[in-house]
Amino acid sequence: MDKLVLAVILAAPALAANAVVLRPVLNMYSKPSEDADVVSQAIYGTNIEVLEERGEFARIRTPDDYTGWAPRPGLLARERAYAASGRVAEVTALYANLYRQPSVTKHGPLLTVPFETQLEVAAEPEQEERRWLEVRLADGRTAWVQRGDISLERRALTVAEMIELAKRFQGLPYTWGGTSSFGYDCSGFTQMLCRRRGYTLPRDAQPQARWSRMKRVSKGELQAGDLLYFGPSANRITHTGLYLGSGEFIHATAHLKPVVQISRLDEEHWTKVYVGAGRIE
Repeated sequence: MDKLVLAVILAAPALAANAVVLRPVLNMYSKPSEDADVVSQAIYGTNIEVLEERGEFARIRTPDDYTGWAPRPGLLARERAYAASGRVAEVTALYANLYRQPSVTKHGPLLTVPFETQLEVAAEPEQEERRWLEVRLADGRTAWVQRGDISLERRALTVAEMIELAKRFQGLPYTWGGTSSFGYDCSGFTQMLCRRRGYTLPRDAQPQARWSRMKRVSKGELQAGDLLYFGPSANRITHTGLYLGSGEFIHATAHLKPVVQISRLDEEHWTKVYVGAGRIE
C-alpha cells in the first residue's frame, strides 16, 4: 500500500469546532504535550470549543473561557451539545459509578465520574428498578446510575449550604490544575463552590480576586462565605480559600498535607501571606 495512503488511513479524524469530553477528568496542558505543565482540567460530558489542532492534541476552550491543550483521544466531536437540554442528571455524590446494567454486582463500572458531571437521562424506571436511572453517555452508549448519586434538579445554594458542601470535600487530594472531586487545586475548589451558588468565577486566583463582581472587604469585616487571597502581594496572588467564620477557612492546599482542609487565618504561615478578601455582590 502506498505510504501516503496508509498515513491518511491512520490519521485521526479532524475534530469539529464543538466537542465533548470523554474522560472522567481530562488534563489541559500549557503546550501540546503530556510532558508540559497541567493548567486546568475538564470533566466528563463538558462541552468545549476546539480552537486549534496539532498532532494528537487540540487546543480547547472550556465554558469558563479557559484554554489549554488536551489529548484528542479524550474528546469526541459532536454536532449537538451534550446534556444541554432535556432531562439532565447531575452527580451530587463525590463520585458516581456508571454501570452497563442496573446492578452493582454483575459487572464492574463502565466509568467513574466526578461530582458535577452532567448526564443525559435516557429512561426513568418506575417499577422494580426505581433505585436506578438510565443515562445516555456522550458517545451514544447507555449506562445506569444509582439515583442516590445524582439529582434531577439544580438550584443555587445559599452561603450556609455552600459552606456545608465545602466541608464534604475535606481530605480529598490537592491536585495542581485540578477542577474535580478527583483532586482540586485552590482556585478550582473556590470556583466550584461559587458555581454552586450560581456564579461563574474566573479559573485562577488572581483573576478571581480582580473579578468585576468581587467587592474587597477588610479583615475586620469578614463574613462566612467570603473568599480569602494569599501571596507575596496583592499583585501576585497565588492561593485562595473560603472563609468559614470564627477565624477558620477551608481550602485545597499542598501546605503540610496536600488535601482539602480547614486552617486558621491566625496561623503564622497564613498570616504572613494574607493579602485580602472579597465578597461577591
